[in-house]
Amino acid sequence: MQTIGIGELQKNMGILTNLTEALTIIDKYKNKEVAVVYPIGETTKPNIVEQMSAEALARAKNRGIVIEDLEAAKEDAIMEAMKEKYGFTD
Repeated sequence: MQTIGIGELQKNMGILTNLTEALTIIDKYKNKEVAVVYPIGETTKPNIVEQMSAEALARAKNRGIVIEDLEAAKEDAIMEAMKEKYGFTD
């Protein structure tokens, strides 16, 4: 188990992202143990970005605001704008 001070952790937060074994964080002034941090294995670590984007996509689909074909939607919007501006009809 590695031991690190709070000041060292504040200077280099990358220590937590590359953690491979348990880490004890201590307060060197009071000489007290503050926390013990354990790494998460790569197989159990959820990808928070993918999880949040999937939730947002599901909410959008439930509300009916997901556009499957963006190019077709752009073309339809341009045609509608031109119809309104110039008075075209189909």
